[in-house]
Amino acid sequence: MSEHHTFRGNWALILGASSGFGAATALELARRGMNIFGVHLDRSSTLSNAERIVAKIRDMGQEAVFFNTNAANAAKRSEVLDAIEVKLSEGDGGGKVMVLFHSLAFGSLGMFLAPEPRESITQSQMEMTLDVMANSLVYWTQDLIYRGLIGNGARIFAMTSSGSHRVLPSYGAVSAAKAALESHVRQLAVELAGRGITVNALRAGITDTPALRKIPGHDRLIHEATTRNPMGRMTRPEDVAATCGALCVPETYWLTGNVLGVDGGEDNIG
Repeated sequence: MSEHHTFRGNWALILGASSGFGAATALELARRGMNIFGVHLDRSSTLSNAERIVAKIRDMGQEAVFFNTNAANAAKRSEVLDAIEVKLSEGDGGGKVMVLFHSLAFGSLGMFLAPEPRESITQSQMEMTLDVMANSLVYWTQDLIYRGLIGNGARIFAMTSSGSHRVLPSYGAVSAAKAALESHVRQLAVELAGRGITVNALRAGITDTPALRKIPGHDRLIHEATTRNPMGRMTRPEDVAATCGALCVPETYWLTGNVLGVDGGEDNIG
C-alpha cells in the first residue's frame, strides 16, 4: 500500500480502543501508517487486552499512546487532551489528529417499565447512558477543535447500531443513545463542513463483542444474525475497521452526515 499524507505521520484517536470495534480499527489504521492514541477503561483483569493492541501497533512500526481512563469524564478528558497536545508538539509539531473514532459501549440495560418498579431504568441511568454513548462525541469533538489538535480534512466516525431504530429487549436507554448519536453526527457534519472534516456514523451488524454479551438474550441475537445475514455470517469488528480505513482517504471528502450500514445487508432483512 502506498503511503498517503492522511495516514503517514498523523494520528488517530480511538475512544474504546482495547476491544471490539475500537481495537480492530486501531490495528487497521496503524497498518495503514497512522500512529494511535487510544482511550480505554480496563480493570487489571482485562488490561492485557490494551497491552496486546499496543504491542501489535508498535510491531507495525507505529507509535501507540494509550490512556486507561474514563472517556466520559470531563476532567479525565482534559488530562488526556493535555497529554495529546504535548505529544503532538514534539518533533516538528506537524502531526495532527486526522481520525476520531468513537466506540464507547457503556450504558444501562433494562426495561423502562419492569414488572417491579425498582427494576426499571432510572433517571440517572438514562442520563448516564446518553452522556457516555452519545453526548461524549460532541464534547471530544469540541475540545479537539478548540485546542487546534484535529486537522482540516479529518474524519470522525461514531459507532451506532440497528437499535437506533429497532426495539430490542432491555435496550431502550441504549437505543435512545444511538438515536441521539446519529443526530449528533448530522449536526457535527454540517458545522464542520467548512473545515473539510467529515462525520459519519457506522451502523454495524450484530457483532460478537464484549458489549453484545452483556445484552439479555444475546445468544438469540447471535443465532438470528448468523442465519439472517445475506452474507451467511455475523459482522466482525474487522469488517468495520476495513470500512473505516477505506473512508479515511481524501477522495471521500463529499461523504458526510450519514449513517452507513456496515452489516452485509443484515438491516434490510426483516
